[in-house]
Amino acid sequence: MPKSIHSTQPPLKFIPQCHNPLVVKIVSWFLPLILRVRTRPWLPAGIVNIQAKNPEVLAELYHEFQAGKVRFLIAFRHPEVEDPLSMSYLLSRIVPKVARKKGIKLKYPLHSYFIYERGMTIWAGNWLGWLFSRLGGIPVRRGKRIDRTAISKARELFATAEMPIAIAPEGGTNGHSSIVSPLEPGVAQLGFWCVEDLKKANREEQVFIIPIGIKYSYVNPPWKRIDWLLSKLELDSGLPVRKTSEISQEREEILYQRVVDLSEYLISEMEEFYRRFYHQEFPEIITSEIPTNQILITRLHRLMDTALKIAEQYFNIRPQGNFIDRCRRLEDAGWNYIYRDDIADIQSLSPFQRGLADWVAQEADLKMQHMRIAESFVAVTANYILEKPTPERFAETILLMFDMLSRIKDSTLPGRPRLGWKQAMISVGEAININERWENCQGNKQALRKGVSDLTQDLQMILEGLIKD
Repeated sequence: MPKSIHSTQPPLKFIPQCHNPLVVKIVSWFLPLILRVRTRPWLPAGIVNIQAKNPEVLAELYHEFQAGKVRFLIAFRHPEVEDPLSMSYLLSRIVPKVARKKGIKLKYPLHSYFIYERGMTIWAGNWLGWLFSRLGGIPVRRGKRIDRTAISKARELFATAEMPIAIAPEGGTNGHSSIVSPLEPGVAQLGFWCVEDLKKANREEQVFIIPIGIKYSYVNPPWKRIDWLLSKLELDSGLPVRKTSEISQEREEILYQRVVDLSEYLISEMEEFYRRFYHQEFPEIITSEIPTNQILITRLHRLMDTALKIAEQYFNIRPQGNFIDRCRRLEDAGWNYIYRDDIADIQSLSPFQRGLADWVAQEADLKMQHMRIAESFVAVTANYILEKPTPERFAETILLMFDMLSRIKDSTLPGRPRLGWKQAMISVGEAININERWENCQGNKQALRKGVSDLTQDLQMILEGLIKD
């Protein structure tokens, strides 16, 4: 298993937002190039085309925002790490173009503050924190029960800042363009707080949340690259490598069977790993009249539950919530063991104390790998490929298996292979008026909690509708 952390680290401090218009402008200038070469400059694998449905809705909202009539929050889907770049392109290129076409007067440049996950600077490096800070980013510790500093700053900006704020209500990527993960209630809660803050300040602006769906597809179906990646995973797993037919229907059937066989092999190997070395039990599942894909998803969920329980036992955390909730609590617990808030100065520790702290950090990082395995598959469903055997769905599923194998066999997690040029369709939904909902929830805390819950569920349904094929 990978052991990327070998010693205790300084605490993950809050990175103050420090919006710098010059940095925003420079990034905007280079955005088309960044979209094309962000990962592998020598591979045809970037985003070359971004289109939008109903961008005029966003143009009108920006016009009213700049006129002091409304406040709004952009709630966008988050299937891939490229989403912030796609959103930036929407605001800096597409919305201004449609505004000029429709005669909507706007002050430029168009931009937004945004929330990002604090752990991104761990994987990418401190430079990302510097850049995000100057682009208007606010870091949040997901999994932490209440990140008061980040929440307070987001609440303040929503009500008072010169730009809107953008948040991904899923809280993280799930690797699926066609599946929306369960939403966190933070976006809805911020909406209600903004209305409350404006009322207290005797301000008349209306508050809106505008849902935005993002869906990616390949410009040309990368069947050969998909076959190559699947062959690589079969080879890394010790399975015989099979070739895929060039005939469309046969190709999809053979690819699907290869995915099923690889999935069954990996699950069986992981079950044996946990059975032998962690003393876990995996009773046989009765297979009569149950489709193979349903059996596999049942075994996968059982395996994920086992991996999370092992990590939860180590960190003394009770299993609570869905897989995503459990993963995020474990991530925060692991970071508390590695990035030590309780140590004022690591260098002042005695060699003995430093050795113990390093030991704790190494073991915490290792235990977190169990969570990372489960985290890769939180959005996987039994019928995702069968419903629509598109190259996108094949690619997304196989790339998740690539992530899993990479975490186990490599000392560091390599970048994902890119399979071909991609295009994005960004769908702007109708703005949700929060004032109306806030007025209907006055009276007691229970009514407000229900209002936040109802708004979260409605937003979930809207986002799911925006990405339907």
